[in-house]
Formats: sequence, C-alpha cells, structure tokens
Amino acid sequence: MTVAGVAIVAALTMSACGSDDSDNGADATTTTTAAADTTTAASDGDIEVPTAAEFNELLVIGLDPATPIEEKITMVEGSEEDPELINQVAESARLNNAEVTVLDPVIYQGDGLASAQLQLSINGEPVEGGFPVSFVNEDDTWKLSKDSACQIVGLAQLTSPACPAP
Repeated sequence: MTVAGVAIVAALTMSACGSDDSDNGADATTTTTAAADTTTAASDGDIEVPTAAEFNELLVIGLDPATPIEEKITMVEGSEEDPELINQVAESARLNNAEVTVLDPVIYQGDGLASAQLQLSINGEPVEGGFPVSFVNEDDTWKLSKDSACQIVGLAQLTSPACPAP
C-alpha cells in the first residue's frame, strides 16, 4: 500500500499546479480538503505564491479525466517528456479513492521556489506523515518541480523518460 500511496501522491501532486481557467467538474470519487489560507509572502518582486487552498482547488482540475492532457502537462516541470504518466497515476488515484491535501504553510524559498507538505488518504484512511513537495514558478505559472516529480516517481517504483535513472 505504501508504493500505491506514493504513486497516488505522484498523480495528485503533478496535477496540483495548473491553471484554473477550466470549469471542469470534479470526479465524484476524488475530493480535496482546502487548508487554511496562510502562505508565506513572496519576497522576490511580484511573485505571488498560491495558498494551500488554491493548490487544492487545482488538484480537482488536474484529476478530472475531462481535463485535456495538453493542460495537464503544463502543471509539471519537464512533464512534456512523458505526458501519459500523469494520466496513468491519476487513474490509480481514482481506483484507490485517494484524497490529498496540500497543507499550510506554503513557504516561499526565494528564486521562484516554494515548498509545502502533502497529506494523503486512501479509502478514507490517512497515510501517516506528510510528504514534502516543491514548486517552481516558470513564466508566472506555478508547477510541481521536476525534482519532486522524479523523486515521487522513483519512490513509487515507476519509471519515466522525464526522470534520469538513479
């Protein structure tokens, strides 16, 4: 169940950073819990760091099967190298009735980098402990960092052309 849980986190976190331009409905089996809106303020220029609640809203869009793959690949740094990985792991999340919550605080690290913790539940049962994740700001769009995505893929014992072999 740990490997499945990490694989589910991979799908969910890869989906956490897209735009909210889509008005797609959420899959009834996938829900997120919005955390409080406390985000450490950005100190570099005009970079605005999304709140945990905003990242949670984006999870719903990223996990929606109706969201086009072209939109999903914009949510993860380097995901265009393996766009189907997002859908494969998202399907695993759906089958396992997974829920994930980006927890506060979302901390701005500087230089367009931010970090947070994720909490995962499978079939309503919380998985103990959080999972650290980092995000990058590219062209005013927040994305899951390639390093975090590859770490998650490796922990889930999956492979991807987007991630170098260890």
